Amino acid sequence: MGIMSDTAIRVNGLGKLYQIGAAREKGDGLRHALEGTVRKWGNRLRGRATPPEPTQEDFWALKDVSFEIKRGECVGVIGRNGAGKSTLLKLLSRITEPTEGEIGLKGRVGSLLEVGTGFHPELTGRENIFLNGSVLGMGRREIQAKFDEIVAFSEVEKFLDTPVKRYSSGMYVRLAFSVAAHLEPDILIVDEVLAVGDMAFQARCYAFFAKLVQSGVSILLVTHNLLALKDYCRRGILLVDGRKVDDGPVHFVLQAYKKIMEARIPVSRDIGDGRIYIEGIELNGLPAVNGVPLDAGKQAVFVIYIVVELQTLEVYCNLTLATPDGQQLIHLRNDVTGPLYDLSVGRHIVSVTLANVPLAAGVYSAQARIVSQNIATPVLYDSEPFLIEVSNNNLPSSLVCPYHFFQHTTVGKCA
Repeated sequence: MGIMSDTAIRVNGLGKLYQIGAAREKGDGLRHALEGTVRKWGNRLRGRATPPEPTQEDFWALKDVSFEIKRGECVGVIGRNGAGKSTLLKLLSRITEPTEGEIGLKGRVGSLLEVGTGFHPELTGRENIFLNGSVLGMGRREIQAKFDEIVAFSEVEKFLDTPVKRYSSGMYVRLAFSVAAHLEPDILIVDEVLAVGDMAFQARCYAFFAKLVQSGVSILLVTHNLLALKDYCRRGILLVDGRKVDDGPVHFVLQAYKKIMEARIPVSRDIGDGRIYIEGIELNGLPAVNGVPLDAGKQAVFVIYIVVELQTLEVYCNLTLATPDGQQLIHLRNDVTGPLYDLSVGRHIVSVTLANVPLAAGVYSAQARIVSQNIATPVLYDSEPFLIEVSNNNLPSSLVCPYHFFQHTTVGKCA
């Protein structure tokens, strides 16, 4: 498949089919046939029913996925576990072949998909740098020229002549990433493997990504660190059940991902045998639906309406305000600064006052929760999440607020 000069990756109608199940394939041989016969007769002698033969099922890990990535783009692949992210990266890395569709790659490809991929456990770190570099396509002279840089970045100098089987997973990742990054690839493909490294190393890796992108390297990144995706990727691709459902600016793709995740998480109304649940929430007198306006620096009064169907003891309530991608900024709870409450059958109100809203302008997600501390009557109930639009302030957009507690909390029973 031809690729235009500014396109590094082109994927067209990509699909990967697996057959799941334990059905025996034809040609498994005499031994498997004898095992099956002995197993059937054994079941008959014991009076047990012979279990039915397992069946195979077609499973499309990836189906009809198409996109293009330009030179110098850093693109994040987003999706829940099992969405097809790792399958996509393995196809692009030529680890496995697609069932259908086409892949076009322009330039040298470096990939880091699993801890220690291409390493031999019995060889030392020094020997594995040369082995792994050769597997990735580097010549011996190139590896020698970059050897000191690779070792310095990986920070494993002290253990360079130790067999890597004695390395921790973090040391594995540091060395493997350093070799792949110094390959000077045109395309770098990175899976969740960086999560194994410590925070300082991750920060250095993402800073290194920024330098690579500036030099024209295209990066395809899979990570569950949504904050890193937002900071380092301008574009996101959202996969759901093996299909591409969104592709665009990473901020909007993260919002789409959050909505999908919220839709798939059932509200826990049945937990606690239906003794208590949240009927509704108001913010400054307005129903808490998407887009409730709120002025930063001013007072916010949340009123939470609770229905109690069976007396519930030692109840407290909390309220969380977070970014759309899930980073908690403000967490309000009344069990720290106030008493727990015993709630009788009926409708109740929890009124929560936040005297000063310390948030930058933007859209935030809010959610209330009721918890019972009484072991005899466990209760946990989450409200539906709703959005708050904060405006009219001069706070920096990068501000991360500390946790706060309820300043004023009252609980009363509705008439």
